[in-house]
Amino acid sequence: MAAASPYWFRAKAHGWGWGIPSAWQGWVVFLVWLGAFVDGSRLLLGQRLAHFIFAVLMLGLLTGICYLKGEPPDSGRGRSGT
Repeated sequence: MAAASPYWFRAKAHGWGWGIPSAWQGWVVFLVWLGAFVDGSRLLLGQRLAHFIFAVLMLGLLTGICYLKGEPPDSGRGRSGT
């Protein structure tokens, strides 16, 4: 039996960042985050500045979790040898 990857999110093959979750923990984080984002957006409907600040904070939170629990985003997968 193969050992499970310690990463919740895989690095994208091209570019910088992460793709869809690769472990159940990542799916739980993503779905809870998505639910909180949708609910928060509904509450802030019509309040442009508050919604913008909320969206930036939520995206920062998800990026931070991916950075801590995902593969290194600059692992060089799929890049040519330039």
